[in-house]
Amino acid sequence: MLKYKAIQSCKKIMKLSTKQIAYLRGLAHNLNPVVMIGNNGLTENVIKEIELNLNAHELIKVQVAGDDRAARKAIFEEISTATNAIAVHHIGKQLVFYRPSSTIKESAKVVIPKM
Repeated sequence: MLKYKAIQSCKKIMKLSTKQIAYLRGLAHNLNPVVMIGNNGLTENVIKEIELNLNAHELIKVQVAGDDRAARKAIFEEISTATNAIAVHHIGKQLVFYRPSSTIKESAKVVIPKM
């Protein structure tokens, strides 16, 4: 497995309600994928790129190549665990993740309403 799992697993995962997840899903609808996972699958470099984009944007969309639904679901869960991100949505080959970031400006932060 990836060495990120051991490092990231000790961090806390924030809990969101179903309405908050639906809100994030709505925000992600117009996003373009920032990371594409090809035939090599989930590599350490792909995880690093996802980490970089989560720090820069908080809410990202990832596209997975391949037709194996079970493999895509496993990748979805593995990314969530390895990056300590909230798995927002998985539909077809599109995966959406959210993780609050302390490195971006306040004006660019995703504001999740309290529900």
